[in-house]
Amino acid sequence: MKTNQLPEMPSPEACASKIFEISGARFEPEIARDLWQKILQHKWLMSEKLGRDVGLRTACIDFLENMDQAIREYMDYKRRDILADMGAQRLGSETWDTISDSQPPKQLVQKRIILPLKEEGLSRKHGVSPPKTIIFFGPPGTGKTHFVKAIAGVLSWWYIEILPSMLMVDGADRIGANLHNVMEKARALEDAVVFIDEFEEIAYSRHSANRVDKSITNEFLKQVPLLKNRGNRILFICATNYIRQLDAALLRPGRFDCIIPVGGLDEDGRRTILERFMSGLNINPANIDFDLIVKMTARFTPADIEYLFQQAAQFSFEQEFASKRNFEVTTSTFIEILPRIRPSLTDEIVEEFQKDIITYSRV
Repeated sequence: MKTNQLPEMPSPEACASKIFEISGARFEPEIARDLWQKILQHKWLMSEKLGRDVGLRTACIDFLENMDQAIREYMDYKRRDILADMGAQRLGSETWDTISDSQPPKQLVQKRIILPLKEEGLSRKHGVSPPKTIIFFGPPGTGKTHFVKAIAGVLSWWYIEILPSMLMVDGADRIGANLHNVMEKARALEDAVVFIDEFEEIAYSRHSANRVDKSITNEFLKQVPLLKNRGNRILFICATNYIRQLDAALLRPGRFDCIIPVGGLDEDGRRTILERFMSGLNINPANIDFDLIVKMTARFTPADIEYLFQQAAQFSFEQEFASKRNFEVTTSTFIEILPRIRPSLTDEIVEEFQKDIITYSRV
């Protein structure tokens, strides 16, 4: 990635003197210092576009004559650089349709997050402030990441996932600094969903954390309000399987706008996912008893259902390879495979999750 390497900034008085010398325009020293920084950025961007070094005089005069446009162009260029550096992706809106309307919390996300962002004029008219910082919590495999991708897709915003390993790449002592840099980049973006999964790994409760973990959590406590206070169109979403492990200060109002539970699937939710995956198998729908399979997959998470279909696909592949005859997946195939797969959700996990909903949910 190309970077903007700017020289060390002179004093405010020197900046005012330089601008006056070049353009004849007078500015107060502090204003001149800020303008000089932007003039240097404009010079760099003009040089990049033209493929040759542009003189300070040309850049300064052009900037002062086209200030608003020049600032916008530089910010657009900088955002493209950041998006490439952070591995931004465009996701299709069809992902949203793969989530059953009955699957919690689809309706809540639609009303609380998506509609206010898509209907900005109506939101402003009624004083609705769309959330900017969100936590999804729930048992493993319940589809939290899928929800985040679906939100990015239906909004037609960039999707950026920040993996904990990306923050840890320079060692534990540098996680806080890397987090600061990542959040600084995120604040410069527009129309982006920035996502951190396994949030508990880097925002651990300070009561039971070591020195490094405490410093990382403290950095988050500083960064989240900075992100919220920007007027840009950005969603910062974190997901955790273990919300009880997060620091209590992060969960208080003022940091995350919404704390949303994502739990198990009801029958309609399982049916939607089953039908989606079933379309990828060699089947005759007439030979599939959907109602029976829906009932047999109680306590299955979306991840469990995906694994079930991976097993069914592998089973049918092996059967056809061995017999050299067309093998269709039927209800009997699932009846044979299902006993080998243990659902992720248990009565105990569901009971604890219900307690967490009462304790932590905020929408």
